[in-house]
Amino acid sequence: MIDFKFRPETYFQEDSNSVLLVRLHYPESQWGEQISIYAHEMDRMIHLEAVDFYGNDYLLYPSKVEEPMTLEDLIYLIEGMQVNQDDMEGKMELVLDGIPEASSNFYPELEKYFEEKRKNFGLD
Repeated sequence: MIDFKFRPETYFQEDSNSVLLVRLHYPESQWGEQISIYAHEMDRMIHLEAVDFYGNDYLLYPSKVEEPMTLEDLIYLIEGMQVNQDDMEGKMELVLDGIPEASSNFYPELEKYFEEKRKNFGLD
């Protein structure tokens, strides 16, 4: 049983204020998009940022939090993530098709959640 209320104690160690939070891969998308979600500690808040190879701007909700998210909140953030269509000039237009494969050093059950979801939709 997946613990959706799991919340890591922290994302950061004493010597870092930026970490790779989640790595996503969309194998069903045209180019097999890979997106990384980073957490940055600034002004006593955790700012979240999604980055891909093409430099697209992603809309994340929430874009900043006061404490590490629960697994449930992180799943909502991933599933609600969108490419900012207002900032597409000169960039490759992406369509995030399918359900991502996900991995995270902070959320051990994230990978299992998306594996099960992919299986339920017949993607694996």
